[in-house]
Amino acid sequence: MAEFQLPANSKISGKGKAYPAPAGAKRPRTFKIYRWSPDDGQNPRYDSYTIDLAECGPMILDALIKIKSELDPTLTFRRSCREGICGSCAMNIDGSNTLACTMAIEDVKGDITITPLPHMEVVKDLVPDLTHFYAQYASIKPWLQTVTPEPALKERIQSPEDREKLDGLYECILCACCSTSCPSYWWNSDRFLGPAILLQAYRWLADSRDEYTGERLDALEDPFRLYRCHTIMNCANVCPKGLNPAKSIAEIKKMMVARAV
Repeated sequence: MAEFQLPANSKISGKGKAYPAPAGAKRPRTFKIYRWSPDDGQNPRYDSYTIDLAECGPMILDALIKIKSELDPTLTFRRSCREGICGSCAMNIDGSNTLACTMAIEDVKGDITITPLPHMEVVKDLVPDLTHFYAQYASIKPWLQTVTPEPALKERIQSPEDREKLDGLYECILCACCSTSCPSYWWNSDRFLGPAILLQAYRWLADSRDEYTGERLDALEDPFRLYRCHTIMNCANVCPKGLNPAKSIAEIKKMMVARAV
């Protein structure tokens, strides 16, 4: 696999292809897309595709689907729900990590440059390898852990006030936009969990039904797993769901201090 790191053009050395606008295009628009495949033996490159927006949907993902369907079937990217829920179409568009399905073409001026999420290994074209990211997610044990027996014939009760504490946490779709925008994660992703996973960790620490708070905090008590966050706020700036992972990380740090007093 090829490792893709910012700045994108530092890795681009292959000669790209250009697909001109169709004859009679009413609203031509050019997309410069990062291309690399482990199978063709070529260096990473940008291919340029010019399409007619008069015959395309409004979102970046619509353009990618049109390019793949009509111009270049070898173009590879992930997508599923097209509703900003699954997170699979996360990529870097015009220099910012976001979801292709919720990013409007008209919100980007000029030619549109699209690359995979930065500082991750690339499987092919716009597909990053998320194996390590998901392994980190599994490491925080993202499920309810309890000691008391499960109530018979009913769920574990939670007050409306306690339920409200999970707002801004449970909505995370694990798209990795925030973690791959974080310089601390770029340089320490082998040990730093990153904003997405730490937000998920706090989601369970904040859950009044979970009874493993001490064990969860013990697992995070490490100079790298938690404390590489320097509140740069890139994570909050790019989150397509409007969440604030940096705030969650700060809350975990406060819990660490409180239990040490």
